[in-house]
Amino acid sequence: MTFDLGETLEQYRGQEFELTAKHLNPQLPRVLQTIGFHRDYVRAEGPYLYDETGAEYLDFLSGFGTYGVGRHHPVVRKAMQDVIALDLPDIVHFATPTLAVALADRLLKTTPHLDRVYFCNSGTEAVEAALKFARFATGRKRIVYVDHAFHGLTTGSLSVNGAKEFRKGFEPLLPDSAIKLGDLDALERELKRGDVAAFIMEPIQGKGVLIPPPGFMAAAQKLLRQHGALLIADEVQVGMGRTGKFWAYEWEDGVEPDIVTVAKALSGGYVPIGATITKDWIFKKVYSTMDRVLVHDCTFGGNNQAMAAGLATLAVLEDEDLVGNCQRMGDAFQAALKPLQDKYELFADVRGRGLMVGLEFGKPRSLKLRAGWSTLKAARTGLFAQMVVVPLFQRHRMLTQVAGDHMDVIKLLPPYVIGQHDVDNFTAAFVDVMDDAHKGTGLVWDFGRTLIKQALTR
Repeated sequence: MTFDLGETLEQYRGQEFELTAKHLNPQLPRVLQTIGFHRDYVRAEGPYLYDETGAEYLDFLSGFGTYGVGRHHPVVRKAMQDVIALDLPDIVHFATPTLAVALADRLLKTTPHLDRVYFCNSGTEAVEAALKFARFATGRKRIVYVDHAFHGLTTGSLSVNGAKEFRKGFEPLLPDSAIKLGDLDALERELKRGDVAAFIMEPIQGKGVLIPPPGFMAAAQKLLRQHGALLIADEVQVGMGRTGKFWAYEWEDGVEPDIVTVAKALSGGYVPIGATITKDWIFKKVYSTMDRVLVHDCTFGGNNQAMAAGLATLAVLEDEDLVGNCQRMGDAFQAALKPLQDKYELFADVRGRGLMVGLEFGKPRSLKLRAGWSTLKAARTGLFAQMVVVPLFQRHRMLTQVAGDHMDVIKLLPPYVIGQHDVDNFTAAFVDVMDDAHKGTGLVWDFGRTLIKQALTR
């Protein structure tokens, strides 16, 4: 049998919806159908997706942050073609691979206070390694995390996941304790028990786009060091330039995490990759003797294609000043959207850093709108945000997402390569949808009534 990828695509094209329901996640087609997101995307480039009719969609999800440099960036694509054409030996394991060495060296130049890198396949694997390393290096078992945190869905990372909807039904998990974001007193109380290995936090929480109070991360680091515990910065989504600095923890002076996790954008959108970056003494504790050389390992970690993608991505970030563009476009979003808070009483807040932007909605003042808002809240918190997401997509072909379960917050997570025209187009679309919402009629509220019926009959 001769394999032809093009023939396979043609054979299955048009059956995706039906066969996903039959062979893959049965709920995904139901969700797509409910919110009207089902499209047959056939091409992608930069920040845009294209369906079978040629219609262009502005992708403000970017694969949950994976496509930092955009889809099919020519430099990353060429690196993929080159690494395959070279016929390099790969996944030998009993060898010291050149590309892994190169990527580790270049990553460590961005974190001069750290010394060693462990490569794996994803963000959740990077977090798993961080938790294991912290527990072994300190000899303690408990991890402290933050409410509403998201660090992954495998068992270890789920143990420090602050979203109850993901944890439910999978207990018991690892020993852990949650604190509220910014609550230093709670952190100190946990540390005084003497059994905390580490405190893990996202410098900006992806769920809700929540920013810690100024000085919190530095103060937490000081407390941790006083009590012999480690600081883990989860940069899986916010790192690699998204916030306008290479690492989001750099927004706070003096913060030097003991362990940093990264994934998503490092892949260039081509090959899954994760990395755990840490201090020399931690690595030497874990890999202390020759018989412990594989005590924590990953079959595909450090493979040539992933390393080539990571190296090419780092080059693109530098050559095209994409970290700077994240800052510039983030400022442009803030400048365009902030004034709309005064115009729309349903629009409560715009926040974020760089190209991680949160749009929060809140209870309106007028009686007419308040009645509709209260009905939505009674059915399910977060329905109004979904009511905005849907017309942004259906009417304006803008792909966005609600920032978390039971949250009236939309998260914008576009590729770093967007320009001012994309900011302008989104702003115009958002204004159109909010105008509709404030009439108390139209597509927004029609869809809201549909969601309420589904929420009540589920």
